[in-house]
Amino acid sequence: MSNESTAASPVSHGLRFAFGTLTVFRVRVHRWDRAAGGAAMALAPVVGLVVGALAGAVGALVAWRGGALLGAVAVVAVGAVATRGLHLDGVADVADGLGSGKPAEDALRIMKQSDIGPFGVLTLLLLMLAQVAALAGQFGASPWRGALAAGVAATAGRTALLWGCLRPVPAARPGGLGAMVAGTVRPATAVLVTLLVAAAAAALRWQCGVAVLLGVALAGGLLRRCVRRFGGVTGDVLGALVETSATGTLVALALA
Repeated sequence: MSNESTAASPVSHGLRFAFGTLTVFRVRVHRWDRAAGGAAMALAPVVGLVVGALAGAVGALVAWRGGALLGAVAVVAVGAVATRGLHLDGVADVADGLGSGKPAEDALRIMKQSDIGPFGVLTLLLLMLAQVAALAGQFGASPWRGALAAGVAATAGRTALLWGCLRPVPAARPGGLGAMVAGTVRPATAVLVTLLVAAAAAALRWQCGVAVLLGVALAGGLLRRCVRRFGGVTGDVLGALVETSATGTLVALALA
């Protein structure tokens, strides 16, 4: 094997891991270990860019023919389908766990159940309404603005995954995706990737760069709350970070 092939291997494995676990795209994952998981989380914004570009393109087309509100709904729907609703499910489970008021062990058991409680339903409803409302405003300005907002928000959402997987942050329980990727990302990597994503967004529209930073910061607040409450992160917590960051980014753009 050539040196060039060896150097490219971690990136290839990381991308396969990221797309294979975070989307419905049919990708063969060759390595399922913490090294590949760490690379996947570092490359997660690439997944967000692809999903956001797809959702934004569909939303722009629908908005052009059917109006801004319908375009916004299309973006949210495409994003949910492309990810199997994985992150939305995480939002609902985390809301139920935090809202239960029970000790960490009981809260984690509630989050693992397949049903959704009242806290989860309410939080999911409000979050999706906020996303649709913010996107509708952007599509109302122009289809391009709406598509840009969708892409930036999806990328910002996956950028939050790096912070949820920082090395000082433990897993709340053994097993599952959360335990596989918890503590695999160096703080310097999280900072660098976040600044690169924000800079790229700002190059397209300066408000987008600011919105990315605000969205990721909002997810950071949720992360601190979950670590204190559950003792670490789970796959559900990581999914909630994605949606929190994406929604925060969209709301920031709407307020800008």
